[in-house]
Amino acid sequence: MSGIYFHIPFCKQACYYCDFHFSTSLKKKDALLQCLTKELQLRHDEFQNEMVETIYFGGGTPSLLTVEELQLLINAVYGNFKVAESPEITLEANPDDLTPEKIEALAASRINRLSIGIQSFFDEDLKGMNRAHNAYEAKQALELAAQLFDNITIDLIYGIPNMDLKKWDQNLQMAFDFGVQHISSYALTVEPKTALDSFVKKGTYPPVDEALALEHFNHLMERTTAEGFVHYEISNFGKPGFYSKHNTSYWQGKPYLGIGPSAHSFNAKRRSWNVPNNSAYIKAIIESELPSTVEELSVEDQYNEYVMTGLRTIWGVSLDKIESDFGANFKEYILKAAKPHLENGVLAFSKGDEASLCTTSKGKFLADGIASDLFFVS
Repeated sequence: MSGIYFHIPFCKQACYYCDFHFSTSLKKKDALLQCLTKELQLRHDEFQNEMVETIYFGGGTPSLLTVEELQLLINAVYGNFKVAESPEITLEANPDDLTPEKIEALAASRINRLSIGIQSFFDEDLKGMNRAHNAYEAKQALELAAQLFDNITIDLIYGIPNMDLKKWDQNLQMAFDFGVQHISSYALTVEPKTALDSFVKKGTYPPVDEALALEHFNHLMERTTAEGFVHYEISNFGKPGFYSKHNTSYWQGKPYLGIGPSAHSFNAKRRSWNVPNNSAYIKAIIESELPSTVEELSVEDQYNEYVMTGLRTIWGVSLDKIESDFGANFKEYILKAAKPHLENGVLAFSKGDEASLCTTSKGKFLADGIASDLFFVS
């Protein structure tokens, strides 16, 4: 099984923390939509032997597209690839786009999962991040969506300066009260060359406090567990049966196609990424060229990729898979590198045996750093 990701590079306005590729101008929208469908055609042969199980609209803000435009892209997938009988089709949406009419139209389409970018239920936080919606719109969108969709995930950001634990708990409680089945939650991060980065450097926005982020993260784990969520990936919490199939395919190393400017693709042996420029992307596709850079992955690269993604999940890193896919020397290497982390309690063997290496509750917040210690560097 495999997935197809569409990058829709348009937003109403720029969130201060965002470093994804997007444009606040919709002038090239129609041309870009035509090129997205053509890229699918150009890449038809890449998925000849694959069954498409998931389709994901990300961005940017894909909810800026009309339902008819989204359906055009979905139909193009069906027209070019073999699609599973009941694929998971996810749309990332901002609350201000989810009017009653839009939600009804989406529910009548093939889209069966909404990912709503709430980020916070408090206006002061949303203004501080330059989000396009307000707290009322966030609550209204969730209330309406819950009436027509039974698979909803929301995004929440923690570690926001001046957000105390009580306020963070109120954010979580509101999510629980709306009955969402899935939460994706990320620490506020200051990415280079973003507006937030500039504000922090100028002293007009407080620096991110890692101790605060860790406090919020630990509380997040505690509260979601008590509410019946499974912490199946570092940033993702789902009720049983409601894990993101699309994102899980990333973490389990399944192949996927990324369609659109800046979109990434992966097939275990190589990865590629499209040019992060709308005009350059459109020009190349019109000329029937793929505007992508390709990286062939060495055995060491593939091992490091598996360790990085595996340690982020509840499934961990399978030692049998390490040995079968990469060789006994890699298994010996990872066990040796993991020893200090096992001793200090941030790694553990699953179920008490040596089937898999997993991060403990103590180690989850440190997963990426632990993974880097286990990487094979020649």
